[in-house]
Parts: sequence; structure tokens; C-alpha cells
Amino acid sequence: MTTARKTLVATALAGLLIGTGWTAASLAGSHGQGHGHGHYQTQQETQGHGQGHGQGHATGHGAHHGGAAQPDIPADATPSTRAYLEANDRMHADMDIAFSGDADVDFARGMIPHHEGAIAMARIVLEHGQDPEIRALAQAIIADQDAEIAFLRTWLANHGH
Repeated sequence: MTTARKTLVATALAGLLIGTGWTAASLAGSHGQGHGHGHYQTQQETQGHGQGHGQGHATGHGAHHGGAAQPDIPADATPSTRAYLEANDRMHADMDIAFSGDADVDFARGMIPHHEGAIAMARIVLEHGQDPEIRALAQAIIADQDAEIAFLRTWLANHGH
């Protein structure tokens, strides 16, 4: 994937997150006490809440180390937001790998679930999104990331992992 395409992909994914009500502040706020990776606040949730709101929702990261925590999904979440939250939680849980100390192996092992998360997000926008440019980008992401996952799995197998 070219640098220009990677920049386009990153920008599109950021746009998808913002379009579903996610903000950098809400994601950062979810990393309060206990590294609450299992809770991602939507913009609607953060409005009207005081400081320290994320502290009561810091249960997800610990669950990544052996449990299957479900993300906190607002009752009024749209189907696409619900799907993005579930895909994001699954990706973060799967990326919580045991590091080997080998930078190449750890990169390959971590990028596989990262790419699977990108594919999941792309499939969500294909199901729920309307914009033809975003849909075309999502289709390209699926093709590109599938190829990169295949490469990484082959590379790991060829290197005894």
C-alpha cells in the first residue's frame, strides 16, 4: 500500500470514528483508572458528564487478559455505532498479545488483529454507509488488508511461529 493510500485510509477511518460520535478526547478519557479499553464513550455520552466519568468504566482491559468483556454500548446506539464498538473491542482484545522480544514477530502478530479490525470496520461501513467514495475505500481496505494478513501469516509460518 502506498504512503498516499495509507494516509487516505487513516483519514477515512478517523472520519468514520468521528462520524459515529467518537472523539479523541472520549477515547483518551476511556483510558482512565485501570486502562478501560473495554469502554469507548460516544460523544453523546461525554456531554453533560463531569470529570472522572471514565473511572467507573475501567473494566475492559483486565478482561483482555483472559476474559471476554463486552464493550459498554449505550442503549440508544445506532446499529453502526454498536457494530463499531464491538469490532473495536474485539480488535483491542486480540491485539493484546504476549510479546516475544522479537520486534519482527511482535509486529506481525500485532498487525494481524489490527488489520482484521480494519476489515471489520470496512464491512460495517459497507453494510451501513452510503457515501460511494467511502464504500470504495472500504472495499480497497478489505482487499489490501486481506493480502497483508496473508503475507504476515505466511511470514510467521516461514519463521517458525
